[in-house]
Amino acid sequence: MKRMHIHVGVKSIDEGIKFYSALFGAAPSKSKEDYAKWMLDDPRINFAISTRAKQGVDHLGLQVEDDIELEELHQRLQDADMAIFDEGDTVCCYARSSKAWVKDPSGVAWESFKTMADAQLFSEEEAKSEEAACCTPETKGKPNCCVPSEKTAGCCD
Repeated sequence: MKRMHIHVGVKSIDEGIKFYSALFGAAPSKSKEDYAKWMLDDPRINFAISTRAKQGVDHLGLQVEDDIELEELHQRLQDADMAIFDEGDTVCCYARSSKAWVKDPSGVAWESFKTMADAQLFSEEEAKSEEAACCTPETKGKPNCCVPSEKTAGCCD
């Protein structure tokens, strides 16, 4: 079963947590000094906020529960001849996930992913550089974002 994902950039994590906790009637399921996430069943959504993204809606996505759903989703996108950036297994947003990215016709970034486990760092790149952030289609090429590597070839150009 799929879960809608929305990632919003906020100015203040504390203010964001206060607002969205009141809106959703629930505390975040994960909270860090720069990131918070709510895994809600009503509505079925993975809603995240962070100070690492540009303010406002950063990207949307679909989170799946198993490899078959992820493969089917990626196949539909490939069959529609969409340009896909397959990030593969990576660490992002304090989680180890397998993911890919596309942009809709208006340029909105969409992430398709399956989360495998929690992670202690925001991104894989933090292991190499504490200032690095997640590579998304919107943030690639920006300072401290998506440090080029073999894994991210083409993303950070």
